[in-house]
Amino acid sequence: MRLEHMTWHEVDAKLGENPSIFLPTGSTEQHGPIGLIGTDTICADTIAQRAADIADAIVAPAIGYTPAPFNMGFPGTMSLSPTLFQAVVSELLSGLATQGFRNVYILNGHGGNLAPLRKSIEENPQINVRIRSWWDFDPVNQLRKKWYGDWEGMHATPSEVAITQALVRIVTHHEADTPPEKLSMEYIKAHAGDRHGPPDEHRRDFPDGRVGSHSALACPDHGAELISVAAKAIAEDYKEFCS
Repeated sequence: MRLEHMTWHEVDAKLGENPSIFLPTGSTEQHGPIGLIGTDTICADTIAQRAADIADAIVAPAIGYTPAPFNMGFPGTMSLSPTLFQAVVSELLSGLATQGFRNVYILNGHGGNLAPLRKSIEENPQINVRIRSWWDFDPVNQLRKKWYGDWEGMHATPSEVAITQALVRIVTHHEADTPPEKLSMEYIKAHAGDRHGPPDEHRRDFPDGRVGSHSALACPDHGAELISVAAKAIAEDYKEFCS
């Protein structure tokens, strides 16, 4: 159930049953010529909601303003500094702990969030926190590998675009039909966690916004299956975390 759709009495009663909550985190940034700017938030929020339905859990409103400085050269991207994002999450965790929540399951949809999220957890040892990205689970990665292989890439991935196609709309653009340049293993390793360069250099090197990802391979049927498979895996992980 969505926290914002509950009354405080309902939340108070739920705390007595299971003092745990999902907290989705995404981003507001470009996702290539056919990817929606809210892709990361849409993916994390939707999958958290589906997992919560299975696990009978509460889902807090998703945090969509997060660090994405490397994409600021593309119109529509909105980025917070890592320190500000860390401070926001830290205060939210502190407040939840004060209200009696013992477990917070952060479902992430943006690689650039991971480092500041870990720091915010270190600042709040009074509450149990688990961070998972929706793509962390073997059943999800098996589908991504089967459908896209190396074309999954690093940014504006066909898997995340497929999820938004299933949920929101399909965008077409001739630029997406041509595969991007494939990434070397050295590049992927060096830039994991969205460790990309300054925005002007990033747009110069990846002018259409894709980073090794052939977004045009996405389709809504893939997105629907990814949501279902990810939600089931995450619900199981959530239940184990809360037990």
